[in-house]
Amino acid sequence: MSGAVEARIAELGLTLPEVVPPLASYQPAVQSGVYVYTSGQLPMVAGKLPVTGKVGAEVTPEEAKQLAATCALNALAAVKSVAGDLDRIKRVVKVVGFVASAADFTGQPAVINGASELLGEILGEKGVHARSAVGVAVLPLDAPVEVEVQVELVEA
Repeated sequence: MSGAVEARIAELGLTLPEVVPPLASYQPAVQSGVYVYTSGQLPMVAGKLPVTGKVGAEVTPEEAKQLAATCALNALAAVKSVAGDLDRIKRVVKVVGFVASAADFTGQPAVINGASELLGEILGEKGVHARSAVGVAVLPLDAPVEVEVQVELVEA
């Protein structure tokens, strides 16, 4: 049985994915008190990266923005894996986005808007958050973007 948040995800024509298995020695998400911290989420779809490369070179900013939204959806799946129910989200506290960038690409904030906007569409005011958007040389598996999310939960 899914709650209101998962119903909203479905209304948007999306499906909450299975949690992406870790690529190394870490957990997809951990809970400490009323906070859940996700590990960096790649834009995996059905266990694969749909696109690889640098934003501003092999990957367009528009493609990367959509990939950032996929990362955010994967992060929600990771939150659910430890919180049990996405309706427990009190608010998204912080989003950190990493963009594998061509040397002259400076549009990282617009790319990470894909994650921020999706969280807002799904969670409304609870999805408003602090954020960083960071350009990096390379990400695991040559992913164009990676997003991590921190949420506060309503106490169970």
